[in-house]
Amino acid sequence: MGWKTLDDIELAGKIVLVRVDINVPMEAGVVTDATRIEKIVPTVRDILAKGGKPVLMAHFGRPKGQVVPEMSLAPLVPALQSALGVPVSFAEDCIGGPAKRAVAALAEGGVLLLENTRFHAGEEKNEPEFAASLAALGQVYVNDAFSAAHRAHASTEALARLLPAAAGRLMEAELKALEAALGNPARPVVAVVGGAKVSTKLDLLGNLVEKVDHLVIGGGMANTFLVAQGIDVGKSLAEREMAPTALEIFAKAKAAGCTIHLPVDVVCAREFKAGAENETLPATACPADAMILDAGPQSVAEVSAVFEACQTLIWNGPLGAFEIAPFDRATNAAAAKAAELTRAGKLISVAGGGDTVAALNKAGAAADFTYISTAGGAFLEWMEGKELPGVAALMA
Repeated sequence: MGWKTLDDIELAGKIVLVRVDINVPMEAGVVTDATRIEKIVPTVRDILAKGGKPVLMAHFGRPKGQVVPEMSLAPLVPALQSALGVPVSFAEDCIGGPAKRAVAALAEGGVLLLENTRFHAGEEKNEPEFAASLAALGQVYVNDAFSAAHRAHASTEALARLLPAAAGRLMEAELKALEAALGNPARPVVAVVGGAKVSTKLDLLGNLVEKVDHLVIGGGMANTFLVAQGIDVGKSLAEREMAPTALEIFAKAKAAGCTIHLPVDVVCAREFKAGAENETLPATACPADAMILDAGPQSVAEVSAVFEACQTLIWNGPLGAFEIAPFDRATNAAAAKAAELTRAGKLISVAGGGDTVAALNKAGAAADFTYISTAGGAFLEWMEGKELPGVAALMA
């Protein structure tokens, strides 16, 4: 693995600086979705159990190095206390006198939350001086914010090089899941990549065709690949100017021994709205005045057969306009198949990205996947094969 976990580091009697992602949605000063807070509970509880004193560092919003009262972390204290079941105190700054005094006053069994790290310009600039000011507060550094690991900020990258460092439980689970999916996976491997635009996922597609055995392309992206094959997709969303790039990806996949799967039948409609009148046609037969909004049942059957033939699945993006019925059918059916195979122990399934999580939740399949990453940008950059500064620093 190359990185330490909480099991590899002495925490008793030590101030443990824990980088977390608690950038949660709020309304009128109240947390409306505490999912990200709940995910850090195992790490904080393990640190407490090992006799450490957890000091939480986090960002909130984009204050751009300025103190923005509306982006203070103070309103998160009640939600943290509720989730952790221990007293949580708050420091009005993340460095300097207020932070030092709050750390000194932290009682055993309690937790301290520092003010928004992004209130200081040195955070996003990854300034050594700012990182040193953070490091002065504790003896051990733990990173439990994989979702921020793709950013080389002071609290995610520089700080890890100044103190004994380890991955928290959430970071540990994420890294293990990703290693199982792309690092050293059980083969064959299939990746599902959907979404609107090829242009936003060029690096992703280019990396995947060299790493996986099968690549299923869905959503608006699939239309661009159909166009590249000379197929008329009517009024469908497609980046026609990206057709040459799509052909390059086909060639790269062929050279790497990766099979690309596109829809063989499609669901077409004249308007994009829930319950719109629609018809299922061969992918080559979209009417000139219609648009492709989903993959058809034959396509789903072929995708399901690929899933059955594989041992590892990585999923990013829906197969159609999953937000509205009936154009959610392909995504729902494929997700159900992946969930069924995972439950049966026949498939390791890892998924991530905002739309992906929403689509799998809507399909009722998320709970059965091996691992669902909520990291968004970091998950995508990992799929693209990029080095994540926050992870690399833990391995230094």
